[in-house]
Amino acid sequence: MQHIQTSSSNNIGTITLCHAETRNSLSNQLLGELIQALDSFQQQAARAVVIRAEPGVKVWSSGFDIKELPVPGRDPLSYNDPLEHALRSIQLFPAPVIAMIEGSVWGGACDLTCICDIAIGSPSAAFAITPAKIGVPYNSTGILHFINVVGPRIAREMFFTARPIAAERALQVGILNHLVPGEDIERFTYDMASQITENSPLAIAVIKEQLRLLGNSHPLSPETFERIQGLRRKAYDSADYLEGKQSFFEKRKAVFKGQ
Repeated sequence: MQHIQTSSSNNIGTITLCHAETRNSLSNQLLGELIQALDSFQQQAARAVVIRAEPGVKVWSSGFDIKELPVPGRDPLSYNDPLEHALRSIQLFPAPVIAMIEGSVWGGACDLTCICDIAIGSPSAAFAITPAKIGVPYNSTGILHFINVVGPRIAREMFFTARPIAAERALQVGILNHLVPGEDIERFTYDMASQITENSPLAIAVIKEQLRLLGNSHPLSPETFERIQGLRRKAYDSADYLEGKQSFFEKRKAVFKGQ
């Protein structure tokens, strides 16, 4: 694997994001390797998995690889998108997945850490969900992930402003379970993972799936679903969507016109 490293010990699997060249951007390649690693750990009957970056990084992940956003007119976050597939793989993994976070987390990577069962961060951790900066209409499942973790008010603030939330506030609003000094985060995380492995894996798998189903139990009428899809299509068909992508590559501030 080129973008991640994996290891396993004492029923705990570890996935380390290690593509420094792109600051661990969530490229199709990295996401494919992540899914493959989770499949492998499931076959090994791992009782916990830790997803982390290399020690001491400033950026845990820079988020979705902008170069791989589709052209206007195509849904940038459809059901079969690699990011959506990776998020479902974490949700459906039959054991707890723990995000161990040093450094900042951006865009889709923020969604990925929120979908993990437990998140443990150091003081250098920060979280920003940034689709509004590049004109991307986020999908409904991703928005629901944030609502389930932080509630609608904080979700609105994060999506509308695209400003990072620092580690202390991330702990207060529920993005982090624990905030741990950087020198202690690895020991703390693996102590928790080890404690998990001592409990019944079958009971944990059942409870995890119950929590997922209950968290998603918000039925939508067909009319509401079609309304949401129509709203999203208006955004990814727009000139603003193209402007957001171009401004990123040109390393300038986007000039959005609402068109």
